[in-house]
Amino acid sequence: MKMAKRPVPLYDFKAFGAAIKAARNEYGESRKKVSDELYISPRYLANIENKGQQPSLQVFYDLVTRYHISVDQFFFPNSNAEKSTGRRQLDALLDGMSDKGIRIVTATAREITEVEQAED
Repeated sequence: MKMAKRPVPLYDFKAFGAAIKAARNEYGESRKKVSDELYISPRYLANIENKGQQPSLQVFYDLVTRYHISVDQFFFPNSNAEKSTGRRQLDALLDGMSDKGIRIVTATAREITEVEQAED
């Protein structure tokens, strides 16, 4: 007896592609540079970014780790992601800072928090 295949909608990678393109541009990297470093063609990367082409698992991993992108926002869009992409990117910047830089960022964050609380 042959079992019928259950129709499963394919995951739409358009939002992922848009996030990759935005992050790549934010990092100031050309499509050629990224393609060369990941050993993929620029056209493949362009199709991921612009057409929502499904990347291989390896390329997906390489891109999300390169740009510190949270995958939770794509796979669990209705839940509160543990850490947003912006939060992960900030963490990566903080990891590269000296103690002096951390003190400056901390003081800035405290000031922002005080201003926002005063507005409420």
